Amino acid sequence: MTEPKISFAGRLSLAFGSFFAILGNAELAAGVRRLRNGETFDAPVSAPVAAPAAPAAPATPVVTPVAPAPAAAPVAPAASAIEEASPQAALQLLGLLQRNARFVDFVEEDIAGYADAEIGAAARLVHEGCRATLREHFTIRPVRPEAEGSRVSIPEGFDATAIRLTGNVVGAAPFNGTISHRGWRVEDVKLPKLVKSHDAKVLAPAEVEL
Repeated sequence: MTEPKISFAGRLSLAFGSFFAILGNAELAAGVRRLRNGETFDAPVSAPVAAPAAPAAPATPVVTPVAPAPAAAPVAPAASAIEEASPQAALQLLGLLQRNARFVDFVEEDIAGYADAEIGAAARLVHEGCRATLREHFTIRPVRPEAEGSRVSIPEGFDATAIRLTGNVVGAAPFNGTISHRGWRVEDVKLPKLVKSHDAKVLAPAEVEL
């Protein structure tokens, strides 16, 4: 006769009962061990006969539905440490250099067929116009006040954006070296304000002679 299947709750109750019965009866414990080893044994009359304990299946956790928490208000991302350069200011400066020094005309010209003297004369005009434009709209000072060729000591914690070490850079600061370039730093910018209708991308208007 086939034994009816025992429910999970029944198996759990049987496992607990068998556990305590085995703890209290050494002979029953020995018999259960023989059963687990594939042997047979006659259970003692005085002891309650318990079916061999089957490995209890892990209890299925009861999941209680939890209402979703209200969404937190979005947090504004922190400002990036890298700022995007404004193309308007760059275009404005390029336009000023073109107006005062014909800078774009000079750079875009194919000078391969010109003599060095002709190039030098044109470069002098471009140089004068560029210098006048920079001095009008920018206050520029050297990063290092010492003359080029001077011996200097660079201390620990120096500004790596203002001082670039070249040559055989070994060890830690302080560093002793010679200034090969003083560097440049802009202290003030005075660009003219742009009219909203002005297209800064037009560096120089086309000229039509009538």
